[in-house]
Amino acid sequence: MLWYTSKRLVQSIIKTTVKSSSTNSRPDLRHFLRNTPRSQETSSRSQAGITKQTELLCSCDNPNELRKCSKSEKCQYKVDQVPVYVRTYGCQMNESDTKVVTSILQDYGYRIVTDASQAEIQLLMTCAIRESAENKIWAKLRELKRRKGDPIDPLRQVGLLGCMAERLKEKVLETDNSVDIVAGPDAYRDLPRLFAINSMTNEKAINCLLSFDETYSDIRPVTSINEVTSFISITRGCDNLCSYCIVPFTRGRERSRPLPTILDEIMNLMDKGIKEVTLLGQNVNSYRDIDTSPSIIGRPDLNELIKTKETPADGFTTVYKPRQRGITFDILLEEVAKISPELRIRFTSPHPKDFTDDVIDVMARYPNIARCIHLPAQSGSNSVLQKMRRGYTRESYLDLVDRLKTAIPKLAITSDFITGFCGETADDHDQTIDLIKRVKYNFVYVFPYSERTKTTAYHRYDDDVPHETKIERVKEIYALFRDQAAQLNHELIGTTQLVLIESDSLRSTNDWQGRTNQNIKTIVPKRNILDIETNQIRPARPGDYVACRVLDTNAQTLKAEPLIITTQARDGSYLDRQYPGLKQINR
Repeated sequence: MLWYTSKRLVQSIIKTTVKSSSTNSRPDLRHFLRNTPRSQETSSRSQAGITKQTELLCSCDNPNELRKCSKSEKCQYKVDQVPVYVRTYGCQMNESDTKVVTSILQDYGYRIVTDASQAEIQLLMTCAIRESAENKIWAKLRELKRRKGDPIDPLRQVGLLGCMAERLKEKVLETDNSVDIVAGPDAYRDLPRLFAINSMTNEKAINCLLSFDETYSDIRPVTSINEVTSFISITRGCDNLCSYCIVPFTRGRERSRPLPTILDEIMNLMDKGIKEVTLLGQNVNSYRDIDTSPSIIGRPDLNELIKTKETPADGFTTVYKPRQRGITFDILLEEVAKISPELRIRFTSPHPKDFTDDVIDVMARYPNIARCIHLPAQSGSNSVLQKMRRGYTRESYLDLVDRLKTAIPKLAITSDFITGFCGETADDHDQTIDLIKRVKYNFVYVFPYSERTKTTAYHRYDDDVPHETKIERVKEIYALFRDQAAQLNHELIGTTQLVLIESDSLRSTNDWQGRTNQNIKTIVPKRNILDIETNQIRPARPGDYVACRVLDTNAQTLKAEPLIITTQARDGSYLDRQYPGLKQINR
């Protein structure tokens, strides 16, 4: 495994090692490193394009199978139930990464706790996409610094993980004394070694190298017993280089997991009771597996197609040269949909340029693919879109929306918008307002532009829109979206929606909460109802698909009465016989 450390840290390790050998009876760092045979060093590629000599993660058992060494009691990085708490900030990808981290740490004997006060180690899975997200994390670090100084119950180690760790590693090393471990998005396998180095040297341990091929495809993320939905990362990194976005610099080049590992993980999750999966990626629908043979999935007809060059959807462009097609997202989506008609499938976050007709066709043919698409627009102004390097115009975006709504009836669309991007005028903002009115989104995420170092916008453009103007535009878009969403939801009153029950309502234990096919949060009272499969009366429970009649709505939530416990595959005809006059289940 690759790892990075500063020159100052190397010197500190040497000095601390010598000093500790005379004052501490524990094995010092020299003993620790002697157990790693130098003759078996391996080389790996970093995204800086440099080949580096790197030490083996662990020398126990077979050094050529490093990922298995944690199963051995001889492993020098293994611990005995040290409690760790992981706090997650940011997007669904970070939530998925947190499960990867917890799986890795549990393999090495760490115990994951849900109460931060019980932890000896606290890890922050961080987000760097906006300044406001980073400010929350800096505030949390100040709080943890005070706990590290607690003479009665001190915190042993604090770790900074993820995008912010990669983006601000130098600042963290130089200015923040509370952080002991810094690990970027591609270095989670190295955490046990980093913990050990910090424990032995009392110096910060860091690994922020980005990888060309790390996807954690062999890691089984930890799931809770009560979970009925799960995130599955299918791609990592991004090649789009939108001018405002820091993601390519914090998560590296785009790479995709092999298709068989994704299908295997989904089937494993279904065995554990998962009913809904969300396929994740910074640019999820640009998925392309160039290593798997189509014959593995019984599709030898694709052997020639996967060798051709990929092309963006009509009306869209890319900043990179055409790449080998491989197994593309439409093929993956169909294979996942075929696993079970009772598995509800979502995906996020797609890029409009990769919404090919093939993807749209698969969505239209498989009813277990949720009728909700997150389609980031960012702006409704062509001049702003060009500066953002989004690769499309408002006209091509609207044409895509029309094609999606034509092919997939009752489709809900959500989106992202940035206000106050460099040079955005009042007219540019008005065009964004007009786009929102035309599309009629079910939900939008809107944020003021936050300048990020390293990006094209940081180097080429001035962040010249006043902060107050950015906030005013955020409020205007938010108010418009809420009015539109309230109207769209109001039109659902009296309809029957298929709701996947997820958990107790946050406001009352007398109610369940779940989501419709269109991803609208729905509150359902707990009561005994008919189970269509067993013909028995019973209470609904998490993991059940329940046909519900909508009684009331607001901009974000439906309130509904439960009718029957059913399955996703049924067509609603039974419902019509039992409840005359009810509309067919909205799939």
